[in-house]
Amino acid sequence: MKNRIRVVQIFDQDQGRALAVVQEPSLILVKGFTSVYDAVLEAIRVGSKLADLILQNLSDTSLDYDNIYGGESSWKLLPAFDSPENPFGCLVAGTGLTHQNSALNRQMMHAVASEKPTDSMVMYEWGVKNGFPESGKIGVQPEWFYKGNGSVLRAHGELLEVPDYANDGGEEPEIAGIYIVDQQGKPHRIGFATGNEFSDHVMEKKNYLYLAPSKLRQCSIGPELVIGGDFTDISGTVSVSAGDTVKWNSAIKTGEKNMAHSLENLEYHHFKYAGHRLPMQAHVHFFGADAFSFGQNVILQHDDLMTVHWEGMGRPLQNRISISSETESLLPVSEL
Repeated sequence: MKNRIRVVQIFDQDQGRALAVVQEPSLILVKGFTSVYDAVLEAIRVGSKLADLILQNLSDTSLDYDNIYGGESSWKLLPAFDSPENPFGCLVAGTGLTHQNSALNRQMMHAVASEKPTDSMVMYEWGVKNGFPESGKIGVQPEWFYKGNGSVLRAHGELLEVPDYANDGGEEPEIAGIYIVDQQGKPHRIGFATGNEFSDHVMEKKNYLYLAPSKLRQCSIGPELVIGGDFTDISGTVSVSAGDTVKWNSAIKTGEKNMAHSLENLEYHHFKYAGHRLPMQAHVHFFGADAFSFGQNVILQHDDLMTVHWEGMGRPLQNRISISSETESLLPVSEL
């Protein structure tokens, strides 16, 4: 695809942040910009394609990607996208029940003795029937959930933490859409990133009304952001490993051909809200999962390695799970 490039955000303790273009096996630093966010705002200001702007500002500095990816360099990978100076300026959210396997897993979680379709399966079927509206028409509204602000984002190689108040932590291999809202309140799609949406499925299974708090967890995106990428039909793999032992793995698929909603319909129903179109607001939006280990009764343990790899999306995203050993305790609120 024309103008399709992959970029990473990195940080060095002495040199600060940097933006780099992936040219395997190297990273080429970009001059004048230290984040995707800043480059995007400049591209909007001057009316340029983002990929063109970045490629026009490549430096002569090349870094070894293998060392950085493996955590053996002073340069460390950052989340593929963020709001650098203000985590509150980034909204992290997502859309569920977009893939059949996800809906079936939810059906098994919440099915009752009568075996009637759950609300989850009913909502998925709504998408099947009216998630791909005719051009210019509005389709059915999908499920939507809130993950948090930009403070929940983690990079490749960082831990994903299960806090003391959680019941569980499990991978959700997804692709996230990356967006920014310009000064006039118009949203722009920047591209796509590999994601691990990471949720508390045990909490959700207790009662489907616990879905909202089960999503309030850390998540990871990266290591790369694909600018100008395609979201039609994407294949991949996901695995959970303990040391050299693969505990679980699965093929996965996403993209419009494998979903109950068109990308346009998902984007409309996210950005129709005025509060999601605040000037300069960044968005990371997960599009749902095709498979996750919890659906196969796999329980992740402390230090297990989660790996998500989508074809054409750059290198795999890997994170270890860190389960808190602390006991939940009351957090007092002070009165002023």
